Amino acid sequence: MRLPERVGDQVRIGVALQVPEPYGPQLQRARAAFGDPLAHDIPPHVTLLGPTVVEPGELEVVRDHLTAVGKEHAPFTVLLRGTGTFRPVSAVVFVQVVKGIAECEQLERAVRSGPLEQELRFNYHPHVTVAHDVPDDALDRAFDELAGFEAEFEVDSLQVYEHGDDGVWRAVRDFPLTSHPHP
Repeated sequence: MRLPERVGDQVRIGVALQVPEPYGPQLQRARAAFGDPLAHDIPPHVTLLGPTVVEPGELEVVRDHLTAVGKEHAPFTVLLRGTGTFRPVSAVVFVQVVKGIAECEQLERAVRSGPLEQELRFNYHPHVTVAHDVPDDALDRAFDELAGFEAEFEVDSLQVYEHGDDGVWRAVRDFPLTSHPHP
């Protein structure tokens, strides 16, 4: 994972959708079993904004922005099913988002605007990483062993994560999705 450098008292954040229990812990255990050294540092999630460095004085503006994003988006259902990979471009195996893709894309665009506007290295593709930068045989095992994985859950908030000095990503704040679904 490429992490932007922090200077002084800057904060490294990410914005994501949490994979709830029992699915999150199940995927975290699987990621650890595939030998991924980051399994316990990165809770299972669908990324909306990758690692981003923010000045402490900008945090309130970011919070206001994410509150507004939450007010513009309604809760929705996510269905995770089966596996995919970014190989050969990147040594990643993931669980696929098969329902809720459009909502994830809309949320990602809204989050990555205003004070959090930035260019992407790759086109946005909602997913849950289950193996990253591990040997090919471990990637193959992850792809095969989780091919039958399925989980459906409601998403009613987005989370801001902070990257601690210990290398662990921790959810620090929820931003509720409070709009009403469009018919």
